[in-house]
Amino acid sequence: MFRNALVSVSDKTGLEAFLKPLADQGMRIVSSGGTARYLEERGFKIIKVSEQTQFPEVMGGRVKTLHPYIHMPLLYRSEIEDDLSILKEHGLEPFDLVVVNLYPFTQALDKNLPLAEMVELIDIGGPTLLRASAKNFKNMTVVCDPSDYEGLLQKGKIELEDRKALAAKVFRHVSSYDHHISNYLSAGDTGEVPALQGDLKGSLRYGENPHQKAFWYQSSSWGLHQAQILQGKELSYNNLLDLDAALRSLFLFEGPTVISVKHNNPCGVARVKNIFEALQNSLQADPVSVFGGIIALNEPIDGTCAKELSGLFLECIVAPQVTDEAKDIFKKKSNLRVLEWPQMLEKSFSPWEYRSIMGGYLAQSQDRVPCDRTEWQLKVGELSENQWLDLEFAWKVCASLKSNAIAVTCGQQSVGLGMGQVNRVDAVQQALERAQKFHPGKKPLYLASDAFFPFPDSVEIAAEYGVKAIIQPGGSVKDAEVIAAAEKHGIPMVMTGRRHFRH
Repeated sequence: MFRNALVSVSDKTGLEAFLKPLADQGMRIVSSGGTARYLEERGFKIIKVSEQTQFPEVMGGRVKTLHPYIHMPLLYRSEIEDDLSILKEHGLEPFDLVVVNLYPFTQALDKNLPLAEMVELIDIGGPTLLRASAKNFKNMTVVCDPSDYEGLLQKGKIELEDRKALAAKVFRHVSSYDHHISNYLSAGDTGEVPALQGDLKGSLRYGENPHQKAFWYQSSSWGLHQAQILQGKELSYNNLLDLDAALRSLFLFEGPTVISVKHNNPCGVARVKNIFEALQNSLQADPVSVFGGIIALNEPIDGTCAKELSGLFLECIVAPQVTDEAKDIFKKKSNLRVLEWPQMLEKSFSPWEYRSIMGGYLAQSQDRVPCDRTEWQLKVGELSENQWLDLEFAWKVCASLKSNAIAVTCGQQSVGLGMGQVNRVDAVQQALERAQKFHPGKKPLYLASDAFFPFPDSVEIAAEYGVKAIIQPGGSVKDAEVIAAAEKHGIPMVMTGRRHFRH
């Protein structure tokens, strides 16, 4: 199958099982450093790189494979007689298999290692070997991902199109690797934003609609890709968008919190003293919209929570942990996707977010939602400590919604949400009507707006529904009229000075 292999890997997963049948067929293996020792300990006959190059490893292993006696057998052109003559003149056999993966720089990013240690994890020889062999895919097979080993063994004969596909994967992999290094070395730089880059995790069944293609890319070590899907169908494009929206909202809150999401917008948000009550309140916030939705919890799901959830039609549930009792209950709903993500509360998300536009993409820093009362101004009335806390809750809920957005809350539960409206008055009306429909007579009501009120009409509507207090950014040319309307109706009003549009 293969005659001569060059092998140099950091990740040795599956390596022995891959190479053994090939070596048993007479394949010659050239290797260096830790890979050579690993293979020799397992009974493989190895030709060390230093034997092939007739030059020792130097500078603490920094220079091993950067030598013409390695790269000539990688870059030769089989159709050019002079190339083959040069190899023969130097006693070199051309490689036809290259198995290389890189120093674990990306995996080390979350470990907060000193700069000197991170620099030593920047692979030089590995990317050079990969790029050279990928360029020469016509004559050799290059493998950078252990997940490809089994398929290659099963395939037997490797066709040109197979080698071309593996070469393309190599260039994507090396590009991503360099991207992570560039981002690391640029950290704290006030210059250009890191370019968008990712590794293909896999294809999705379809996009937002069945006629659209869709793929899932991983751009950091922390993220939804870490979650284990305990049961249910594979995640769809829309599932992933909604899970992301639910988690972004969840991460704004401390304490037992549950977020219900439908079509990228929270429809129920609740924070209470225990996770079961928070779950009940989130589901009851808007019992109509939660049908077919996504539920995110920031504490483990136990049997009690699972029983509450199992009576509903839901798409996905995600939590840091799912108990064995809960797993047994969920098994009765085989289509329900249940995700367990222990690392979710690390909240190690990128400081940047990206959106595609025609012919390019936009990058912006992530929107943070600090609740710093020293920067907020109480423009009307007085507030107790509990009222302040309830307004802070309403403010965070509102910041999670698509603009124009209004959140109406009671205590630590959303009771009416208006989002995605093209004018603010409609958003106010929508939120208050939902509060009245699903929670008639519930008091006190707190109202948050993601941007300023351009006119006092929204305050007038809030007064009609008995709103207790309002929180909004301020900044309108008619702020004085808005404040006057709040004073007329005796509604305390806080201005935060920070807008939270979400498009």
